Amino acid sequence: MTNFFKTNIGRLRILGFLEGLSLLILIFIAVPLKYIFDNPSLTKMMGPIHGALFLLFIFNALSVGVEQNWKFKTTTSKVLLACIIPFGTFYIDHKILRKSKLKINNKVCKPI
Repeated sequence: MTNFFKTNIGRLRILGFLEGLSLLILIFIAVPLKYIFDNPSLTKMMGPIHGALFLLFIFNALSVGVEQNWKFKTTTSKVLLACIIPFGTFYIDHKILRKSKLKINNKVCKPI
C-alpha cells in the first residue's frame, strides 16, 4: 500500500479511484437529488471536489505518460478519455495502470 504513495503510477491510481468515485456520486446521487427532490446541496459540495480531482488526474496522467514514455495516441489518450466516462477510471486502472512498471528510486519493481 505504501508503494502507491512512493510512485507516480501509484498516485495516479489513487487519483483515478477518487476521481471515478466522485463522478459516480455526482451522476447517480447528487444530480438526481438536485432535479428530482429539488435539493442542490450535494451538487454544490461535490462539484468543486470533483473538479479539483479531475484536474489533478489530468495533470498526473500527462506527467506519468511522459515519465513512462507512453505513446499519446494509444495509451495516454485512453487514460485521459477514461476520466470523463463513468467507470472509466476503474477500467483503465485494471487494464493499463496496474500493469505498468513501477519505478522506486530508479529501480523497476513488480506491479502491485
